[in-house]
Amino acid sequence: MAKAARYVGSGHHKRYPLDYGFERTNPIPTKSLCDMLRPVRLDEAKELLEKGIRAGLISSYDGEFPKYVWAVDESGVVYEAKADQNAPGEYHGYPLGQEEEIREHILGEWKQRCP
Repeated sequence: MAKAARYVGSGHHKRYPLDYGFERTNPIPTKSLCDMLRPVRLDEAKELLEKGIRAGLISSYDGEFPKYVWAVDESGVVYEAKADQNAPGEYHGYPLGQEEEIREHILGEWKQRCP
């Protein structure tokens, strides 16, 4: 599954298109930006998705893929990748805010599973 899942991103969660192939971005004020703290290149986003799946930090399945996958970057930022309901196996992601309850749980699990 880690190899079959694809990180494609979303212009709704990007301030900078970088290497995602977007002609432009269209951030939505109610959505968090995956590049709010720093630019996240496509290769890094793909790697985080794969690491999250391999670590088993996934939600219940929505078809053959989990609806959510969580991962933590090298600086301790927790990211949530969400499956595209119209394109099975394709994900976009964003950082979880400090106020999100699941954030602390994911950090703890990540430390145990990915020392």
